[in-house]
Amino acid sequence: MSPLVAIILRDVRLAFRAGGGSFQAVAFFAVVCVLFALAAGPDLTLISRIAAPVLWTAALLATLISLDQVYRADREDGSLDVIIATSDELALTAAAKAAAHWLSTGVPLIAAAPLLAILMNLEADAYLPLMLSLAIGTPALSMIGTFAAALTVSLPRANLLIALIVSPLYIPVLIFGAGAAAAGAAGDPQYAANLKLLGAATLFAAVTAPLASAAALRSNLD
Repeated sequence: MSPLVAIILRDVRLAFRAGGGSFQAVAFFAVVCVLFALAAGPDLTLISRIAAPVLWTAALLATLISLDQVYRADREDGSLDVIIATSDELALTAAAKAAAHWLSTGVPLIAAAPLLAILMNLEADAYLPLMLSLAIGTPALSMIGTFAAALTVSLPRANLLIALIVSPLYIPVLIFGAGAAAAGAAGDPQYAANLKLLGAATLFAAVTAPLASAAALRSNLD
């Protein structure tokens, strides 16, 4: 088995265990959507209009709460220092970590989105644009978040610092993702443009985030 595949399988398995980040992320995703629905009141038209941006915002916030766990197991058992010191392709290892985070957090959020969209009174025509935008955009959230986790890996509890680091970096993904979902729901011709920009943001993160994560890990070792 490839070492990178082994890293992904191990991290996904840890994330789905009791106390892992997957259930917490989905639960937080649901809580945020419920709170928005309650705050909007009984106006179903208003809830339907804000559904796509709310679901995207909730998915982003739910992603944040599990980022501190990306390197936690490796840091606690001492294997992180060995990985950093011996890995010739540390950027690929960081990419594997981001992939594991997306599989254990992003995919469950995408799977839960249709159920929460019912709560938000999302129109039937808007489901496909929402799911497509989440599928394209959430990998960028994991890759950017993994960079922040690498930057703060030497700190025992860095949830707040990670949130401060990734918040400005998440803004373009949130704008294009929510914009694509909302435009697709409304039949706006800007839908395709927003989706392309979202895909470009994800590709840019896929190229730069693993390299930045590797550099951050090495600087923490030094």
